[in-house]
Amino acid sequence: MARAIVYTELGSPDVLQLVEIPDPVAGPGEVVVRIEAAGVNPLDAKRRSGKRPSPPITDPRHVGFDGAGVVDSVGDGVSDFTVGDRVVIRDTVGTYASHLVVPAAHLAHLPDAVTAAEAAALPIPVGTAYQCLRSLGVGQGDTLLIHAGSGAVGQAAIQFAVAWGATVVATGSESRHEQLRDLGAIPVAYGDGLIDRVRAAVDGDITVALDCAGTDEAIRTSLDLVADRDRIATIVRGPDAADFGIRAFSGGAPEPLTEQELARRVEGLRVAIDLIAAGDFQVELGPELPLSEAAEAHRLVESHQARGKITLIP
Repeated sequence: MARAIVYTELGSPDVLQLVEIPDPVAGPGEVVVRIEAAGVNPLDAKRRSGKRPSPPITDPRHVGFDGAGVVDSVGDGVSDFTVGDRVVIRDTVGTYASHLVVPAAHLAHLPDAVTAAEAAALPIPVGTAYQCLRSLGVGQGDTLLIHAGSGAVGQAAIQFAVAWGATVVATGSESRHEQLRDLGAIPVAYGDGLIDRVRAAVDGDITVALDCAGTDEAIRTSLDLVADRDRIATIVRGPDAADFGIRAFSGGAPEPLTEQELARRVEGLRVAIDLIAAGDFQVELGPELPLSEAAEAHRLVESHQARGKITLIP
């Protein structure tokens, strides 16, 4: 029997249960992956708690969208993957498990130079960062302000933007400033006087802003510093982004992602994997917990007590 984390009602992390499930079987175009690491994202906790709207629960609901592992079996019509291949999983519900059926189209090959934990930390944060920056047209000559630069999305966005020739200013607590510098950003502390500190940090104007914090301060600062509101985006304040005249991606955005935006997320994952393998991209890993401690992983995510990406190990 395989094992998986499920819940049957919305609520606190305590609703998460580790259960046995029938061994999954790959259908046409599908692959069974033996999970080696599952990435824990804030989205997982928001869905479990009911903060992210979802249909009524009629069957045990599985958890997790990101993961990495080894191909255990393949279904008919699958030619790109064979048993034993190392893979990363994206956009597939249920990665908090020992084994999972995954559409082959939702897999990417994983080089030996990239660990399972690193790979499981990538899909949602890296895909979000890459898509947001491409949609905002970030490139050579831009000065980008990232709110909450030390989070998983913020760290990825810093590295992509710097690689593309942009100057990056990133907000974060002072304890994280050295790390932000290491990634290539100019760190500034949030709080009273943020606008003045950002202005003093760079010569010239801030041309683009990405809000990964969701605070009123982040929105006000972006609006005050960036002339073109079409070059301001939030991944947190989706429901009221239109009230400010800015763009919303992820985080409850009122409109689903376009095909181009989805394609950019897939592209971002592949780019990041190649960069990590080449030693040109950093992933901050946090606690590794056994699958049975999924509830504790969600408590850590919701309390912001852990630095780095939390992963579950079956």
